[in-house]
Amino acid sequence: MSDLSINDIRVFVPAKDFALSKNFYLALGWTETWSDANLALMEAASHRFYLQNYYAKEWAENFMLHVSVNDARAWHEHASASIASNRFPGARVGGPKQEPYGALVTYVWDPSGVLIHFAQWAQGEGS
Repeated sequence: MSDLSINDIRVFVPAKDFALSKNFYLALGWTETWSDANLALMEAASHRFYLQNYYAKEWAENFMLHVSVNDARAWHEHASASIASNRFPGARVGGPKQEPYGALVTYVWDPSGVLIHFAQWAQGEGS
């Protein structure tokens, strides 16, 4: 019998300036667990993605990461402090917004235009 189980899913996130994007994600709290000149495996709370040294404007500006968190307001404060340092040109953050699908979401754009949703779900919903 075949084993069709899935152990992990990792997306490839584009980076216009690979070093800048890597530093941005490090400032937000991800750790770099492996890298070479074109790819970095980034991890937070045992969840991973590949940051790649590749950029296509239309793709990057339509790429999104949805990150379920316990406190979207805390993520707003944390991201705002990181972005306020002016070390990450193009990065920005939007205040927490209650979305009709049930999550309170802080929106953060990385330096390449990738949109990160830090989504806090009401207890028992969506997580």
